[in-house]
Amino acid sequence: MRIQAMITTPKDISLNGLGVGQSLAVLEGDAPTEDKREAMSAIGRQRNPEFIPLLMDYSGNPNPDIALQAIRGLLVFKWLPEVRERLWTLAAHPNDMVRDMLAMELRDGGRSDEENHAASPDFMKNVIVHGDALKTMASVPDRSIHLTFTSPPYFNAREYSKYQSYEEYLDFLDRAFSEVHRITKEGRFFVLNTSPVIAPRAGRKYASRRYPVPYDAHARLTANGWEFIDDIVWAKPEKSAKNRVAGFEMHRKPLTYKANARTEMLMVYRKKSYELIDWNLRQYPEDIVEKSKADDDFERSNVWNIPPTTDTVHSAVFPVKLCEQVIKLYSFVGDLVFDPFAGSGTMGLAAAQLKRNFFLTEMNIDYVVRMQSRIMRAAHMISPPMKIMHESDFRRSVASDE
Repeated sequence: MRIQAMITTPKDISLNGLGVGQSLAVLEGDAPTEDKREAMSAIGRQRNPEFIPLLMDYSGNPNPDIALQAIRGLLVFKWLPEVRERLWTLAAHPNDMVRDMLAMELRDGGRSDEENHAASPDFMKNVIVHGDALKTMASVPDRSIHLTFTSPPYFNAREYSKYQSYEEYLDFLDRAFSEVHRITKEGRFFVLNTSPVIAPRAGRKYASRRYPVPYDAHARLTANGWEFIDDIVWAKPEKSAKNRVAGFEMHRKPLTYKANARTEMLMVYRKKSYELIDWNLRQYPEDIVEKSKADDDFERSNVWNIPPTTDTVHSAVFPVKLCEQVIKLYSFVGDLVFDPFAGSGTMGLAAAQLKRNFFLTEMNIDYVVRMQSRIMRAAHMISPPMKIMHESDFRRSVASDE
């Protein structure tokens, strides 16, 4: 500890060698934030009600590290009306760490009320729904899904995904992933695969435009209750990338460089929860946890070098290995995994092979037929058997289960 004795008084109480007077001197001096944080923590650890006015005063400190430690000290006395009133005034604190801590500590009730976290609705297991993802999800019960991994339709890059504006496209993603949030179980994961999209120029005298989809979607996701966990770069061989640098290679003129884009982003989110990951782990029997442990071939960095794949029907199909990695790392054996824009069904195929159940939705009937033929290869691994239904039939099956 770098804190040095600066003031000593007869009233000082020893706090691991640091008195209250010494702590106050550090707090009011020019010491680094780390030292001030420890000084504030030392006062709070005393758990002395005489220090409540002091803790209240420092709970409003503009340095969030100091304020956080003062608030932690006050939480020991949160049963006192005057302390609870002070804590409530801080509930809208500008610092997100302070807000989250107070939201958890001041909430009514106890721990999660989620029933049977490891279970999922039987009528959704190994089901492919032909229809609109938004309409289908509207019928799905709250907290049904353990993991979602998807790649949404590209912005105006395919005939089936035309929008009047980029903002309209983001609004569509917003609605879709708000529904995913509602149907996701507490504290479970959503992995979104996207990449910037280029809109072709209208003519030779106009510029093309590149839209940063992963970064614009991120702000909306966190606003809707998703907590950002990780960014994973899916790196493909350079030969698989569209050649954007050819013109620059010829003349090398500054300002004209455009890199060959051979990466996509897997943005990992967790449904925000007051429960830590350990709580999720404890919801499963020990034998399921053991069966679900990842093999030693998991990716150790956030750069995943996985070659793309092609399909005779779908133009932008997931590699099976990519889906397998996500499923292994973010779900347990027996879980229900979801892809709302399932395409050719790679997520379902990988889920079946890894002893998970799948729930897939897809609008394009050609893709539904294609995924049926692909997943049927793993039919011997699928229990309960795979079902394919229209969204109207799915809505009826939900109603009959209620």
